[in-house]
Amino acid sequence: MNLSGILFFPITPFDNDGELAEKVLAEHLRRGLEHGPGGVFAACGTGEFAALSESEHAAVVRVAVETARGRVPVFAGAGGPFGTALRQARAAREAGADGLLLMPPYLSTGTEEGFAAYVRAVAEILPLIVYQRGAVVLSPERVVELARIPGVIGLKDGVGDIDLIQRTVLAVRREVGNGFRFFNGLPTAELTMGAYRGIGVELYSSAVFAFAPEIATAFRDGAADLLTEFYEPLVRLRSKVPGYAVSLVKAGVRLGGLDTGPVRPPLVDPTAEHVAELEALIAHGRTLAGARDS
Repeated sequence: MNLSGILFFPITPFDNDGELAEKVLAEHLRRGLEHGPGGVFAACGTGEFAALSESEHAAVVRVAVETARGRVPVFAGAGGPFGTALRQARAAREAGADGLLLMPPYLSTGTEEGFAAYVRAVAEILPLIVYQRGAVVLSPERVVELARIPGVIGLKDGVGDIDLIQRTVLAVRREVGNGFRFFNGLPTAELTMGAYRGIGVELYSSAVFAFAPEIATAFRDGAADLLTEFYEPLVRLRSKVPGYAVSLVKAGVRLGGLDTGPVRPPLVDPTAEHVAELEALIAHGRTLAGARDS
């Protein structure tokens, strides 16, 4: 399965009644696909995975598969309670998704052996990428074991411990080979890609791609000034309120003209002041990206 370039994590829009807005989602996906992402990851963290019902989750994945039409791989979020993860995985398979991003089993931590059993059961349904974050922090030896499970194709790192992920990459490539994929999954991953590339991790999820794909692609193509003049200020804004890693993305999509509705609790929408700051940042980033293209 070819996963290259910027990975697109779409938001999940809601209408005025709080229901899933499928047409808006399809348009959001179409706009992103025009910029050539390496894959679409629907109903994941940026898509408010934890706030979706199982039927909404299935509908989001279906819309993503129908809109992508085989142009790029489509992955679906799955995780949480064991039974929920299995049902989400089966629904994603029925919708035609290519794989899963396996979220942590929240609250119940268990042992590494127990987590391996959780992963193994879900991987029997669709190929999956394990998301290391929160309570799921894996030793290099455990990742080697997971990488040997049929259907486990990668690890997305949301922890940011460079020493740990370096040792993990070295262990997996020594014991398993180069086919296992590693991803930088930190919020606003562009800010840390220099460090991740230094240890051989090239793939990353881009939240910015969801609301300003031209900025994300300009950065990928070498616009280094975006790091200091766009991404670092964006991270400072993101850090002001818990949950802004998702809320600002949705606000950015709204600023682009799509009626996405608000985020769902426990997330909160950005204040008017912070939206204005985001709007100015996007405008500046687009100017920098445009200057590179001209």
